[in-house]
Order: sequence, then structure tokens, then C-alpha cells
Amino acid sequence: MAETGTETGTATEPDVDRLHALCRELGEAADAVRQATQYAGELALGTRLPVRALGSRRARVALRSLLRALTDPAGLGWPAGGWSPAARAARLAGVLTSRECLAVSLAVVGLKARIRAAAVTHPELLTDPDTARVLRAIDEDRQREALRAFKSIVGSQGAERAFALLAPSFGDILAWNALTDENPFNDEAAWEIATGRTLTKAEPVLGISPRVWALLDRGPGRAEPVAADPSLLERLDRSCTVVGCIRNIGAVGTGGMLLVQQVTGPDGVRRYVVQLAGMATDAIAKSSPQDVLGAVHAVARPSTPYSRAVTRALRSWVPSGSELALVGHSLGGITAMNLAADPDFCALYRVTHAVAIGSPIDGKRPADPDTRVFSLINEHDIVPSLEGRSAVSPYALPEQFTEHTWTDDTHAFPLCHAAERYAHNLQFDVPEASAEVDAALAPYRGRATVSRLFALHDR
Repeated sequence: MAETGTETGTATEPDVDRLHALCRELGEAADAVRQATQYAGELALGTRLPVRALGSRRARVALRSLLRALTDPAGLGWPAGGWSPAARAARLAGVLTSRECLAVSLAVVGLKARIRAAAVTHPELLTDPDTARVLRAIDEDRQREALRAFKSIVGSQGAERAFALLAPSFGDILAWNALTDENPFNDEAAWEIATGRTLTKAEPVLGISPRVWALLDRGPGRAEPVAADPSLLERLDRSCTVVGCIRNIGAVGTGGMLLVQQVTGPDGVRRYVVQLAGMATDAIAKSSPQDVLGAVHAVARPSTPYSRAVTRALRSWVPSGSELALVGHSLGGITAMNLAADPDFCALYRVTHAVAIGSPIDGKRPADPDTRVFSLINEHDIVPSLEGRSAVSPYALPEQFTEHTWTDDTHAFPLCHAAERYAHNLQFDVPEASAEVDAALAPYRGRATVSRLFALHDR
């Protein structure tokens, strides 16, 4: 997949900015062609034309032209998406005539260009023989070979390293697979990734709707204050720095506990730092909202048992109108952004900052335009890309967002995702990132005077 210079004949790397511009143009073109194809399919099958209109010769000629556009090898191909009877019939017609969808072809080319751009900033994607084999198979649209190559990495280097190595392009790879496989249910997720949108309609592997996850992850959310173990209180960091918060999150753990610290800032105002832990990996569903179901649900939906339980905890202790800084790792970061995006929560409290560490939050937007958002990402951590946008995406984030990304030498997942590893990265590998976050959190930089713990439950 290397580029070759035309003058010298030597291998040269493509320009990432130009590749990203091309990716965005291909995504826009694919989306426009997709909409045109869907509209043409509905017209061709009569769902947008009154039956009496088909009695005229002109209408019949137009109908034949539309059908040729959908079925001719040089035409648009079958409509990419839609579940109406007309859309399904038009898709079947395209499949029966062995006509590829032009919109899908454009989207796939754009995804391949994004993967190639990622390989420029992450040369290990091409220098590692196994990952190079995966990307070569993707470039040649050989799904089975790509899957075999991925299994080869898992077998030779372990699943942890396989996911870490492919993390910069993992979302794009999932979208490519979804657009080129025979499962129609994951197409909508693939289109959202290919066009730079937020994953809201389904996940890109099986195509399971967020409604299913919401049905499985139910509960009004409940919070109970708990007396902390004295040894835990002794270990808690009270500096209210971002590294200190992450270490606190690691100390509290993923067993369904929430830590809130009251701090008197340099100006004498009482503020609160809400520290949200990530997902427990020992069960798919638990009585705590920090389970796998809660994590999948939180990516696509803003209100979950976790966010509702946190709201109940804060309302029981934190005075309304208080200023909050929400700091979360993994699922905790997603929940921090879900709370910051909730107008009702922001009417109750003023969320000045939301800090997400290793979290897929790029598609979420705070309700208050003055809320400052920080996203801190190790580029070999696969979790932040699970909502469709990778750390090397061609799509920029809004001005409210400040994103810091880096790599370290671990190249192993989930090690690079652990809260302790993020704390180490921010303290020793990218101290400039933690310094910027700490400067923004200056109003919270007084010493924490009270630390409260709450047990969170779905019900």
C-alpha cells in the first residue's frame, strides 16, 4: 500500500492532509449518491408516483430509464439502505443483476483512504507483517483473507496486541467490513462512520439497534451514600489534578462506586469534582450500571441508568446551581459527556468542564456552549474509536473540544486502556497535556475538603 514517487521511482508517503480532504469529499459524494439512489429506487417501483401517472408513455419511458440506472453495470446500483418494501425490492434487483452499489463503492474507497492515512502516522500498521497483511486484504476487498490475517495476529501475538495494533483504523475497518459483508443490519452504522456522523442507529458488527440495548439496560438509577473504608480515604488524592482524579478512579474501581470531592477554590467558592469510573469486565449485566450493557447503551443514548444514578447521588448532596467538573475514564467519560449533554442536568448544575479519558465521546455535544471538553486518548486504545471516530480521523472536533492523543510503547490492549496507565502517560509521557487540563481546572485546584462515596445501582 506504499505510494511511489513518479520522478525518482522511490517510495514516498502520501500527504495526510490531502488524503483527509479526499476522504471527506468521498464521504460526501457517497452520501449524495446514496440518497439519489434511494429516491430513484422509490420512483422506479412506483412508491413516489401515482398509479395513473404510469399510463402515459412519457412516464413509462422514465420508469425504464430509472430501472436501467439501478440495474445497468454503469448505473447507480441497488439503493444502499432503507427498509421499506420498495427499498428491499430495489436492493434485491441489484443483487440479482450482480450490480454493485455506486454509493457503497465510493464509501469503501473513502474508508480505504482513511486507513491509508492512518498508516502514515502509524507506520507499524505496515511494518508489522501481520497487520500489513490485513490492510492489503482490505485494499483488495478480500474479506475472508482479512479475517484470516486478523486471526493470525491473535494467534501469534495475542488478542491484546492485535486490537492495539489495529486501534488507529479499527472503526474504519469495521465500517468497511459492514459495507462489504452480506449482513444488511450493520449497514446504517457503517454509513454513519463513513460519513463522519455519530453512531446512533446500530453498532457496526452485528447491527443491533440501540433500542435493544436500552431494553436490556433498564432502570431508573439509584444511589446510596456509603461510608468509605479508612484505608481508601487515606489513598485518595486531594489535589484535584487530572492525574490525581484518574488515580482516584483507579482506586475506587469499577464495582459501582462514585466519588465526589468538594473543593474550595482559590477564589473561596465551593465547587465539586465528580469522578466517574469505567466499565466492570466481569459480567455483561450486573445490578450496577457499570456493566457491558451499560457501556454499549451509553455510547448511543444520552440517558442511561448510570447517568440517572449519578444525578440522584449529586442531588442528595450537592446544592443546585453549583459548578461541577466531570472527570471520567472509559464508560465514566461517556457518562460525563451524557450528563454534560443533558439540558435538565445543566439546568440543575453548571458543568464547567468535562474530561473524558479513553472514552468514545466525539459524537456528543454539551448542552451549555460554555462547557469545556477535554478528550485524552492513547492512540493504541481501541475503546475511544468505538463510536466511529478514531484519534486520527479526517473529521475535526468542535471548538469546545480539546483533544490530546499520544502513543506509548505498550501497544497492548487493555493495558493501554487502564486508568493507571493513563495516569502514568499523563504524568510522564505527555505532561504538557495534563498541564493544559490542570490549567483549565484552576478554579478547582484548591485542596479537596470532603470526599463522598456513593454506591450506584440500576434500580
